[in-house]
Amino acid sequence: MALPKHLIDEATAVSPPELGQDLNRLVTIALQEFAARRKTRVFEEAMAQMAADPAIRSECEAIERDFCVTEADGLTRD
Repeated sequence: MALPKHLIDEATAVSPPELGQDLNRLVTIALQEFAARRKTRVFEEAMAQMAADPAIRSECEAIERDFCVTEADGLTRD
């Protein structure tokens, strides 16, 4: 894989000192962090779509109504 020198220089300048000049490890960590951020973004977008879905909102309201009687069960919230 060919990477531009300026990109390598920029990445190594901000990489943790324990990586030294180990570019393979640096690329591995960068790709792991990228994948984790993308997974988080996809999950957050899916949750936002669900939160905006009228059918899901209606179902959540029904569940809340069904279980509201448990609010008086005497249990603490800790």
